[in-house]
Amino acid sequence: MGEFPTPDVEVTHLFVVSEMERARAFYRGVLGAELFREYGGTSCVLQFQGAWLLLVTGGGPTEDKPTVTFEPPSDPDRVSSELTFRVPDCRAAYETLSARGASFLAPPVDWGGEIRAFFRDPDGHLLEISEAVSR
Repeated sequence: MGEFPTPDVEVTHLFVVSEMERARAFYRGVLGAELFREYGGTSCVLQFQGAWLLLVTGGGPTEDKPTVTFEPPSDPDRVSSELTFRVPDCRAAYETLSARGASFLAPPVDWGGEIRAFFRDPDGHLLEISEAVSR
């Protein structure tokens, strides 16, 4: 197995949002992310839990992506990606995040080897808390 073509690579997940201020407030206030950098009110980089998250407002094609339009999810019930947070105690995380304003689709469900619960950000991006359970 080879390495990435250049050294010192970090991965950033990108979410397209409709309202930057609302999205930034959610990720900072509910999830505890730290603001790393902002770019002209149309994008911001957040750092949390050892990961990077780039929030950007939508927009049409550009020279480097001539056929691509960025837009928030059009249907939050159709998902092609999500962020999953592995937590030591799913029920405790559920209570804390609920108290901070997260709106869950359902309370945590125990699937035997995993307890998990799903919630959305203000634009409908799916987020998951998951606890591995050894039995």
